[in-house]
Amino acid sequence: MKNVISLTSVDFSYQDKPDVLKNISFDVSGGKSVGIIGPNGAGKTTLFLLLCGILKPTAGRTRIMGEDVVYKGFNPAVGYIFQNPDDQLFSPMVRDDVAFGPINMALSQQEIDARVEKALNISGCKALAQRPSHHLSGGEKRMVAIASVLAMEPEIMIYDEPTASLDMRARRKVINLIKSEHKTNLIASHDMEFILETCQRVIIINSGKIVARGEAALIMHDKELMENSGLEVPYSLRG
Repeated sequence: MKNVISLTSVDFSYQDKPDVLKNISFDVSGGKSVGIIGPNGAGKTTLFLLLCGILKPTAGRTRIMGEDVVYKGFNPAVGYIFQNPDDQLFSPMVRDDVAFGPINMALSQQEIDARVEKALNISGCKALAQRPSHHLSGGEKRMVAIASVLAMEPEIMIYDEPTASLDMRARRKVINLIKSEHKTNLIASHDMEFILETCQRVIIINSGKIVARGEAALIMHDKELMENSGLEVPYSLRG
């Protein structure tokens, strides 16, 4: 299957923090879900910001759908779910937040309305449409943030810690949504069971470098590798 995400020898340094990412290369084929795992500070969020064009690589090449990522350019093929939904929701009402992306894509009003309705339904947020976004629970905010990205109908979804601060019911909603959408997904999470359930492959990043990659269950079953990477083997793989 065709690769829709490609990174080749990517390096990145902040002005006050060198070598945040070092020689990162990997490909993701269409329709696959890949977990990006590693300890805090490993460079996972920086990697996502590079793929979205928010940051520019110090060296190397990032491509989406075969095209170079344009620094500070808008790419409708990529949808990014921020780690904190409060960074993503800013409109007076939920429906306004979900409509924001399609409106800025210069779509017709009919297409905007259709996309908003579809995204609200898929995410289970239809009943929240007329509520103020800032009055929602953490789980509700998470699902609205996802809906706001789904409304743009990207081919690639990037999730940064999607289960952070969620209760078990909200967590299950996110899992079911990811598995039902069949999109190309990159998912960073410290919730190893969540990664195991949603991703076919994992890439471990530690100190800015890729230290392992491969089938999720096989990589995550390696206790020594996981512990050396600041991670724990998922409970369901222990024994």
